[in-house]
Amino acid sequence: MARKPGSSPSAIKNRAAKTAAALAPAGQGATPAKAPAAPKKPFNPVRFAQEVRAEARKITWTTRKETWITSVMVFIMVVLASLFFTFADWILGLGANLLLKIAAG
Repeated sequence: MARKPGSSPSAIKNRAAKTAAALAPAGQGATPAKAPAAPKKPFNPVRFAQEVRAEARKITWTTRKETWITSVMVFIMVVLASLFFTFADWILGLGANLLLKIAAG
């Protein structure tokens, strides 16, 4: 039977060492130095509006035909779901009435 990739003893030891180094408290073991935080850029409303327009141009709207087909499919699924739940409710109601008749004696 073939072994899974990464299940060799050396691979397991390497993963354990990396996990231990990542979980070690500050000052112990080899911990990577944190990069300094980038300075916060000031808000530019003109640039914001340009970026919004650029993103809005990427939107692909559905055609009238696609919208119609999707709407019909949703309507059909709603009808099918309502029929299913009506039938399921009817069956469960019959079962509950039967149990109540049996219990009443």
